Amino acid sequence: MDRIKELMKKYRELITYVFWGGMTTVVNYIVYFACTKLLGIEYLISNVIAWVVAVIFAFWVNKIYVFQSYGRDKKTMLHEFGTFVSARVLSGVLETGMMALFVSVMHFNDSVIKIIASVLVVIINYVLSKLVIFKKQKEEQK
Repeated sequence: MDRIKELMKKYRELITYVFWGGMTTVVNYIVYFACTKLLGIEYLISNVIAWVVAVIFAFWVNKIYVFQSYGRDKKTMLHEFGTFVSARVLSGVLETGMMALFVSVMHFNDSVIKIIASVLVVIINYVLSKLVIFKKQKEEQK
């Protein structure tokens, strides 16, 4: 039991990132599929709507639960939110580009491509969050 606690402590950040990343993906999918299947909104517009909702959700859970950045002053909040959104714009453009290429041009199923693109986006988002967005907070903990 002590070994499990030790591993949980050692890999807390990665474990919480995977959990909250999964929850962010669920939020993204729910919004996307609600927009496309229930509301009949075109898939690219639905993807953008889902992305915006997921980014706002992801910022707060990453800030509080994953990277435990509790700075609430205006400068910290603006910096973190700005870099977080910038990184997510990059991955969002990649995801939307993949959707456009593989669905509109190559005529693959939008649901399948959405899942594949999301896996790539999760990996990119973790790397950017770890190495760029919350880097200062990690260095302060050393």
